[in-house]
Amino acid sequence: MYDRLVLFPYYLTLKVRNAMFDLGLRKQHSAEVPTICVGNVTVGGTGKTPHTEMILRMLLAHEDWAYRNIAVLSRGYKRESRGFQQVVTTGKASFYGDEPLQIKKKFPAVTVALESNRIRGCDYLCHPDKVRTLRRTRRCVDKNIPAADVIVLDDAYQYRQLKASLNIVLVDFERPVFSDRLLPIGSLRDLPERIYDADVIIVTKCDRYITDWDKTVWATSLGIRDYDSKTCEGTGHDGRRQKLFFTTIEYSQPAPIYGECDPRYIYARNAILFTGIAKDTPLRRYLSDNYRLVEKFRFKDHHKFSKGDVRAIHSAAMRNSTAAIITTEKDAHRIMDFDKLPFMLKERMFKVPIEVNFVNEREREVFSQTLFNTISK
Repeated sequence: MYDRLVLFPYYLTLKVRNAMFDLGLRKQHSAEVPTICVGNVTVGGTGKTPHTEMILRMLLAHEDWAYRNIAVLSRGYKRESRGFQQVVTTGKASFYGDEPLQIKKKFPAVTVALESNRIRGCDYLCHPDKVRTLRRTRRCVDKNIPAADVIVLDDAYQYRQLKASLNIVLVDFERPVFSDRLLPIGSLRDLPERIYDADVIIVTKCDRYITDWDKTVWATSLGIRDYDSKTCEGTGHDGRRQKLFFTTIEYSQPAPIYGECDPRYIYARNAILFTGIAKDTPLRRYLSDNYRLVEKFRFKDHHKFSKGDVRAIHSAAMRNSTAAIITTEKDAHRIMDFDKLPFMLKERMFKVPIEVNFVNEREREVFSQTLFNTISK
């Protein structure tokens, strides 16, 4: 009863806000080019960045879209910069945000831009001449931007003023939305039934060998009836047909972060792990197959590493002189912002590359068809 009283003001605010958009009382805008929104209804941890990267790989591998201008638009969570910015590979995570910088470094041919006002950001990406002439964008560091042909919207599902061509919502396999609570008691930042507004639902962090029976059970738990694993489709709560897919995490062998790194430490038996992400359990499971994790440091998501943090990691490295030091891709960009990292850490520090993929080729084909049929209209 107490929980309901605490959550009621937030619940009522979300209910009224969504109703105003659903009833047309608040206006929605569409971009001039196709837009693909990747989002969720929870706070972090569902894998938005690796799923955005997966979509970019699909676009870059497609015969019709590979040679066109692809853009990613993000707000750049916890960045120090303001207003519209184009991310450059030589920039810092503190200025642009760790995730946008990671995407830009992995896909240098893709335009990665930051703007909290997504409507304005899409307008700038479609009309880059405005970036070069408007007073509002005078602080943009790099204004050499090609006009976008398609825009991937990172974490824009709650930005309802902009209507995306394709809405993709992610749900964590280990954190079902209908078993969760709204903030601040739970991790939901939006009403769980908002998943029914999406065109595509993806259940993330699944076991690679998930069965069709497990998928059907999951579909039922999400309120999706008549789920067919061949068509990857079922009937949503409101009677609308929805696509439902399942993806899994794939880690690669640790890779050096710094040029001074000694690659022999990859073969160490022990490892020191430090992370600043929403949930590091899958990574710890992966590393435990090859390493004994002798010390672990867990920071908040998007944590900016301080001198004290580096001293603690350095002390752990001194105590474990043969251990590798391992972190995530996102954390690697933030630790590189630290200007005076000891050489001892640089030579032993590795990141673990991550990708996501569908649990089988059939799902990948259906998703690909859904994606390209939508943006080619």
